[in-house]
Amino acid sequence: MTVFVLEAKAGPVSVARQPEQDGNANMKKKPAGLYANIAAKRDRIAAGSGERMRKTGSPGSPTAEAFRKSALTAKKSKSKGKQK
Repeated sequence: MTVFVLEAKAGPVSVARQPEQDGNANMKKKPAGLYANIAAKRDRIAAGSGERMRKTGSPGSPTAEAFRKSALTAKKSKSKGKQK
């Protein structure tokens, strides 16, 4: 356990820091992608959250550019057999 001592006007104050549960806590998590967010919202709607999908072109909805960028980072699907 690491203890830090901070000096304040009234005197020293100790602040205890709990050990991290995960060894990789300092690593930043990669945010979910566009399609993962869409799938999560569809699941919430199906569960009865009362939310609605935004209409195309409305403020806050994904743009055509967002879909193009997402397609560039999409994983390639593994297909069975040869494609002609």
